[in-house]
Amino acid sequence: MNIEQVRSFLAVADTGSFVASAERLHVTQSTISARIRTLEEVLGCTLFQRNRTGATLTGAGLRFQPRALQMVRAFERARRETGLPDTIRAQVAIGARFGLWDAQAVTWLEDQSRRRPDVSFRAEIAFEPELMQGLIDGHLDIGLMYTPQHRPRLEQLPFRIERLRLVSSDPETPVRPDHYVHIEWGPEFDAQLAAGFPEFFRTRMSFNIGWLALQYLKNARGYAYFPDRFVRPELETGVFHIVEDAPVFELPSALVIRSDRDRALIDPMVDSLRRLAG
Repeated sequence: MNIEQVRSFLAVADTGSFVASAERLHVTQSTISARIRTLEEVLGCTLFQRNRTGATLTGAGLRFQPRALQMVRAFERARRETGLPDTIRAQVAIGARFGLWDAQAVTWLEDQSRRRPDVSFRAEIAFEPELMQGLIDGHLDIGLMYTPQHRPRLEQLPFRIERLRLVSSDPETPVRPDHYVHIEWGPEFDAQLAAGFPEFFRTRMSFNIGWLALQYLKNARGYAYFPDRFVRPELETGVFHIVEDAPVFELPSALVIRSDRDRALIDPMVDSLRRLAG
């Protein structure tokens, strides 16, 4: 038994699919199948019931799942802490969507590092599936994201509500689908946009990171939805302009933490991070 076999087991258990778990772990489906088959041989039992719609845990699989989580968490923590100086007593890993790693969050991280010289910090940028998997595996201690999924042993706390407004790089450009630049702020935003501007989904230009779209619009004529704080400098300097009669959408973000966390260490950090968000 090795840790990648256990990771693959957890991915299939979470997604209910060998195909989806292969995509999540960036390996082939045959690799996932081989890992699960070897794991079942080692344990001497069948972990999944395979069918045309996917894979579901057997009784043995359900009993193995909490042990698998413990194994991956222990491995990740050991891997992170091995080689740290003796003066470091713990390491905290924080992952967030690119748009949520703003100047305030980076300043908060610097402040925490200064206040806690005996703690090592690691910061990551990722999308929701990777952030959720990192929290499930124990690879991450704190996750900031727009649309978290509910998972056992993970707690969700409100973080920030973004106001997404339509802004233009040229106020003379008409608001039409061929001038709209779509940014993937998550499924909740997509649902609101589909209700307000269904024709905008025919756009030819889209970005999965807001910062890239911002750089693009600085050099091109068009429109895009951004959080107020994200484009405040461009609005104040006249680089961008708000489309006043366009709908304004709300995009809530959440702070996700593990229920078995070191509360004395993590909870004060979480509280200060939430105060920062206002």
